[in-house]
Amino acid sequence: MPRVLLVEDDPTLLELVAQYMTGEGFTVIQAANGDTALDLARHEMPDAGVFDVMLPGLDGLSLCRILRKESEMPIILLTARGAEIDRVIGLESGADDYVVKPFSLPELVARVRAALRRAPKQHGERLQVGEVSLDLVSRRVYSGSHEVKLSHKEFELLATLMRNKGAVLSREFLITQVWGYDFDGDPRTVDVHVRWLREKLEKDPSHPDRLQTVRGVGYRID
Repeated sequence: MPRVLLVEDDPTLLELVAQYMTGEGFTVIQAANGDTALDLARHEMPDAGVFDVMLPGLDGLSLCRILRKESEMPIILLTARGAEIDRVIGLESGADDYVVKPFSLPELVARVRAALRRAPKQHGERLQVGEVSLDLVSRRVYSGSHEVKLSHKEFELLATLMRNKGAVLSREFLITQVWGYDFDGDPRTVDVHVRWLREKLEKDPSHPDRLQTVRGVGYRID
């Protein structure tokens, strides 16, 4: 069942669209502003996003730009403005499609489904290390039969380590792979995220069995 993040500050429209999409087989994650939506996108990892452009706080275009750097999920923008320049700005912000209000609910659902069909499929859908499995398409992680909820960066860090099972990866390499070459924050953020992963995946986080520290070098998963 596809999971869609729906962001709309009009509560009546938000509820109307959410109910219709739920009836069409979607799981709908609702947000009424861009700041809440950004947190939900990073923690819930939806399959697609439908964002109103005019939102309180972080607007839909800015939300789209931020998430496009972090995710390949299809994004559809909703707006009352129909001028060509507005559509161009929306698409250049990273949106996959643009729907002008007022719109028909069946058309919106059709556009979401079409965007999901066009979304790039990742090669090697599942990674496995011991009892930990990671599905790259659904972006879900399991420890045995138990699903583990990870943030966007935790997921990307774990995926990078699992793709390189048994290899020691330096903090610098992990930063470029997960945070990007232009990251100018504290490199110790890697250590913090590794600690969070251990808390979620290891039976005894203070004595990890799987996610190992190699002193002076970096991290390895076995």
